Amino acid sequence: MNVLKLIVFDCDGVLFDSRRANREYYNHLLKHFRHPPMDESELEYAHMHSASDSVRHIFRNYPENSFEEIEAFRRELGYERFLPHMRMEEDLMDFLHIVKDKFHLAISTNRGNTMEPLLRIFGLQEFFAKVVTSQTAVRSKPAPDGLIEILNHFQCTAAETIFIGDSIIDSEHASSCDVPLIAFKNKDLPAKFHVSSFMEILTLPPLRS
Repeated sequence: MNVLKLIVFDCDGVLFDSRRANREYYNHLLKHFRHPPMDESELEYAHMHSASDSVRHIFRNYPENSFEEIEAFRRELGYERFLPHMRMEEDLMDFLHIVKDKFHLAISTNRGNTMEPLLRIFGLQEFFAKVVTSQTAVRSKPAPDGLIEILNHFQCTAAETIFIGDSIIDSEHASSCDVPLIAFKNKDLPAKFHVSSFMEILTLPPLRS
């Protein structure tokens, strides 16, 4: 039986409830270019995909705005003003303090250059020895690249690892490397385990062995 050595986290929907921040951010972009707000399906897409992919999707019906001009405005706008809309999971900090000395901790996310300031603002930098984003991975999730990079960094096998995610993108990302998935607050997601809180994870067999 393999002993758990590595826990990998998704960011949006796992570490943080980011839907309000994403809504505010992308609607701000749309408003700047004089378009109506996102619908719920577009918000759902933005929740799972990289910022560049989300921009392409949300502006797909507005050919009058080039991707280049939207990206130029995004760079000027920045994201830090929207970070206060992020809501960290209530029991995340307690969970991290319990597991930080027992396991390697890492993040694989489709968030881009906003990940570093997000971890800094919420005081989470110290917990994660490896953070892979859509900007640092060769290919963003669900491609396996980020998770492979993390496994290689810690010299861990898939059987010694678990991935905590909340979306079908996360499910495909984990399965691409044969890493067991813990579905976070998503009972409909195909996964080895399903939980509704971080402290519940402590009761799962991989963490009790």
